Amino acid sequence: MTTQSSIENCTADPLLRALWGRWKTHIIYVLGEDGPMRFGEIQRRLTGISPKVLTSRLRDLAADGMIWREQESSIPPKVTYGLTAIGDDIHVALKGFDPLAKRWLKMSNQLKRKQARN
Repeated sequence: MTTQSSIENCTADPLLRALWGRWKTHIIYVLGEDGPMRFGEIQRRLTGISPKVLTSRLRDLAADGMIWREQESSIPPKVTYGLTAIGDDIHVALKGFDPLAKRWLKMSNQLKRKQARN
């Protein structure tokens, strides 16, 4: 049984909720691996994301302080995105999940194959 105090003690919950949603961790990963970049470059790296969704996710991440947005006054406007200090820390944490994610993916695929046979 989960008690109110145990929910309050899960300090990772607000961060994980802020990262929840398709593409957010991908954006942080790309910016962490390749450094600051413009909108079009991010979109090219994330095959399948629409401009509308990318705009929404970038706004969310900026509002949560994970990425920064810099706009230069030019025509057309030049907008660059990059990770903040906390965004860099989140990128490192995400990379730390790689071994666990690989193990989980292997196990998950095995379970799916087993269930498909039954």
